[in-house]
Amino acid sequence: MYWNVLPALGGIGLFLIGMLLLTGGLKTLAGARLRSILGRFTSTPATGAATGAVTTAAIQSSSATTVAAVGFVASGLLTFPQALGIIFGANIGTTMTGWLVAILGFKLDLGQAMLPVILLGALLALSGKRKISYLGQALAGFSLIFIGIEQMKSGLEAFQGIVTPADFPSDSWAGRLKLVALGVLITLVTQSSSAGVATALAALSAGAVNFPQAAALVIGMDVGTTFTAVLATLGGGTMARRTGVAHVIYNLMTGVMAFFLLGPFAAAVSYWHGSAQPLTALVAFHSIFNLLGVILILPFARPFARLIEFLVPDRGAALTQSLGHLILRDPAAATAAAKVAVNRITAAAVHHLRTLTGAPVPGNSGYEWGHISAAVTETSTYLDKIELSGNASAEFAEIKGMYHILDHLDRLLYRCTQTDRISELPNDGRLRRLTGLLALATAGFENVTSPEDCEKTLDRVRRITRAQRSSQRDRLISEAAEGTLPDETAWTRLDAVRWLQRVSYHLWRIRLHLNLLENSSPGPRARTEKAELDPGPD
Repeated sequence: MYWNVLPALGGIGLFLIGMLLLTGGLKTLAGARLRSILGRFTSTPATGAATGAVTTAAIQSSSATTVAAVGFVASGLLTFPQALGIIFGANIGTTMTGWLVAILGFKLDLGQAMLPVILLGALLALSGKRKISYLGQALAGFSLIFIGIEQMKSGLEAFQGIVTPADFPSDSWAGRLKLVALGVLITLVTQSSSAGVATALAALSAGAVNFPQAAALVIGMDVGTTFTAVLATLGGGTMARRTGVAHVIYNLMTGVMAFFLLGPFAAAVSYWHGSAQPLTALVAFHSIFNLLGVILILPFARPFARLIEFLVPDRGAALTQSLGHLILRDPAAATAAAKVAVNRITAAAVHHLRTLTGAPVPGNSGYEWGHISAAVTETSTYLDKIELSGNASAEFAEIKGMYHILDHLDRLLYRCTQTDRISELPNDGRLRRLTGLLALATAGFENVTSPEDCEKTLDRVRRITRAQRSSQRDRLISEAAEGTLPDETAWTRLDAVRWLQRVSYHLWRIRLHLNLLENSSPGPRARTEKAELDPGPD
């Protein structure tokens, strides 16, 4: 008996490897199109659910769909209720694997026929061309799924008449609960509800379990996926943790509903079909209770979202809330989340600068210097963790621009610590006017209506302060030589002039790179980027 179980275990392994290859290839081939489709067609929780179901069924990966949804919320492109719709829909999409397995794997017996397809997939994967290579990977994975099913079937067929439904918990409330727990355990071990459903189908096909027992196992496997979601979001950002908690609560509610539907559904199957089509009935049950769960929760998506937000309040630094390790799996989503953090940090730094120079600022919404500096470091570290593929040229350009911005922000924050120079600005009429000019140029920096005009204004201020640096230096040195100004004050004011020039330079460069981030086709602005070198350190 020990040797007979090995083909079944090997079949599960082949199925898991096939799923990994298939989803990996399809996710890479989908690439930016996945995010584009999700963002374009998601306007309400209902449309989000439909889009999430279709995309998950297409790429055979609910995790990729969920990560994209988390990234959209983190970058401000979707609201949390809209993202919940995508997550709910992904549950429906995962049930399509069961249909694939039941119809093609068990009814058509494609295991042997798929062996040549593996060779084709391997040859395509070795082609060296990116898209063809990932297509070959997906083909090989697709083939391994059916070979794995064939192995599971052959392994379990040896137990026909030996392992029967009587060897499992009886078809009672307590027995079904035990089978649900067993289904949860199987999903925890395999880390794949699809593999669990395939195993349940194989056991049902071999007569090891009856329909109600297999259905109870599938309910447990559906609930078991929530533990995977929780593990994936541990230590993540606020949005990732909210997603994990929402997934757990929703799947538990759906599982409870399915548990009470199991009896009536099993009776209906027995009445209409007897034992003729148990496999189709099982995957239909899996799809129906997931579809019904989505239909029932969608009208309450917004209240449900508020409940999750109450259970999982914002945590961590507000400036870097958009950053999370979960969305690092999707470089495009991680890059978009980093852009949100960079924009927040920039606004906070300008607000802090205006406070130091005495410019009017709205309310008390500013951040301490230490918080802003820590956010710069955290965002830079996060950018280091984003792993880009060879074709991610757009993300590479955006990350490069963000590094430039963070570098200038770091140096701007250093200027903000030079309080002796800042405190001298109001004591000289000309310096006071230059400070006022800088205040006017940064007045709209936090809420820019015309980024191009803002950049041009800061460029003019930079040029003015550069020209004034020479003229003010001559004036201050002359006043010191004539004895009308103490030497120590003259040197401090000279430093203050240089401070104005360098601050205006950093602000201009920050605005320029922010505009480049918003414009994927920079054109002439790309040449402007090299127009002026940094004036250098003090």
